[in-house]
Amino acid sequence: MESKKKVLEEHNNNNKIHEENIKIIDWEDYQHEVARLSSLTSAVSDANHKKSLVQHKLNSHLQSEAESLSWSNQLDEMREKLEARKLVMGNMSMNLKVVQEKAKKQEEQLNSEIRSLLMAGTSLSVASRSLQEENNSLAGERGYGQLKNVQKLLRMRQQFMVFQISLLYPVKVVTGHTFEQELDSFSTSNKSGKPSGLKPLDAGSLTISGLHLTVLPFKKMSFFTDKKEVQSSATALGYVAHAVSLIAFYLEIPLRYPLRLGGSRTYICDYAPSVEPTSSDFTSISLPSLSSKPMEFPLFLEGQDTTRSAYAVFLLNKDLEQLLNFIGVESLGPRHVLANLKELLNNILSPEYINL
Repeated sequence: MESKKKVLEEHNNNNKIHEENIKIIDWEDYQHEVARLSSLTSAVSDANHKKSLVQHKLNSHLQSEAESLSWSNQLDEMREKLEARKLVMGNMSMNLKVVQEKAKKQEEQLNSEIRSLLMAGTSLSVASRSLQEENNSLAGERGYGQLKNVQKLLRMRQQFMVFQISLLYPVKVVTGHTFEQELDSFSTSNKSGKPSGLKPLDAGSLTISGLHLTVLPFKKMSFFTDKKEVQSSATALGYVAHAVSLIAFYLEIPLRYPLRLGGSRTYICDYAPSVEPTSSDFTSISLPSLSSKPMEFPLFLEGQDTTRSAYAVFLLNKDLEQLLNFIGVESLGPRHVLANLKELLNNILSPEYINL
């Protein structure tokens, strides 16, 4: 029921509103009102048409504005890109200038090196020609071949002179050693100075011109010492000293310890010690500080003191060692005076000495 009442009330209200909107016009004014309404309709129609045109123009204008704004934004982006490109091109131009300057400097340096290489090549060619000429001169009649021939002739002459010394002072093996032992022990020796196969003969098994070189100078003399044996040893040492002096002269070698020849009264000089040695063992003799005044030591027994004689024999053996080392042979030892002398003679008289 209430719903029906509400519906009736709403219907009544609508009718009232409709009645209020209804305008009552007289017949005389109807034509005038119709004309007015017609003009209003045409005006509304014109206004709508103009509105649509304005709306169309406005839309076109807005679209063009939007497009213009879009083009403006694109133009700004392109302008920014162009500025960035300009900056990059400027940096690249600066780097290109730097690279061009470096390339120019490197080109100048390379040109200088090329000029230096050309000059070096010219110098090298000149040096090569000079070297070729020198080689040709060395290969000629007055060159290296002639020098070798002269050296061979000189060694042959030295060999002949030393052979004369070996005849003058022959060093031989005493009775009790066979001739084959003598030849094997010295003719088959190698450059180390030691025989290949047999031990070197001891000092007591050799003689020089038939005289023994005993070890008496290294022992204390007594009342019962054989004077003839002492004199024989002194004479033998004089022979060795004379042979060493002649060989050094023929080989043109200044001896480290010069000799003052006097037969069995021969002396040897030493420029090193300033005091006389006190030890009886010449292998343990120490050389003191240098002295400007040379000292002479006798190669013979002088009274009861054997120290000076022992040191003289030691220095004589050092001269022999010097000569052996000169021809590339090692010494047989400090107590083998005659053995070292025979080793020296055999090596100089060997065929290998000619081709040293």
